[in-house]
Amino acid sequence: MIRVIVVDDQTLVRQGIRSLLDLTEDIEVAGEADDGMSALAAIEEHSPDVVLLDLRMPRHDGLWTLDALREWTGEVPPVLVLTTFDNDTLVLDAMRAGAGGYLLKDVTLERLTRAIRVLADGGTLISPSITDRLLRAVRRRQPPDEADLPAVQQLTERELEVLRLVAEGYSNREIARALFLAEGTVKNHVSTVLLKLGARDRTNAVLRALHARVLD
Repeated sequence: MIRVIVVDDQTLVRQGIRSLLDLTEDIEVAGEADDGMSALAAIEEHSPDVVLLDLRMPRHDGLWTLDALREWTGEVPPVLVLTTFDNDTLVLDAMRAGAGGYLLKDVTLERLTRAIRVLADGGTLISPSITDRLLRAVRRRQPPDEADLPAVQQLTERELEVLRLVAEGYSNREIARALFLAEGTVKNHVSTVLLKLGARDRTNAVLRALHARVLD
């Protein structure tokens, strides 16, 4: 069973998401929170597999929550941003802050549950449409800390293949199936890609690769 926490300041939205996810057999809502501070408490209490996070909330918003999780000393669950704000800048900021995926609240139940399963399985939800938007945003905007990051090292053809599938949201298991590799081999390739790109996680690796034009 995949355990999720719903973080949204609107009670009706939280209840609606809970009701929808109750229709599934493998996903359950373990807890709720109405802002970033209560989200951290809920994560500590429930140890969820995935966090569904709204961005615009009073007091401590979604970006504050993502930044706080980067300093989290415990195990950090993957975060799926679920918001009404369809904005390139917000997408980029959320992904840079560590979100593993980004969906709008008008998404279908089927797509939402698929996204939850992908993140729970170690993948990222960076669909081609989101990748295109990230690429446009990255080209418009220089990351403020880019000068402090290590230089991007050249990737092998196999590492590029793995990175492209990571950018499409594939989990290690799915990459292994697609490339006919052992899952442990894929995990090693992903680790090497992160190291060569100077990235802290898969999402950050895609962002760095887009900015360095390793992916186009």
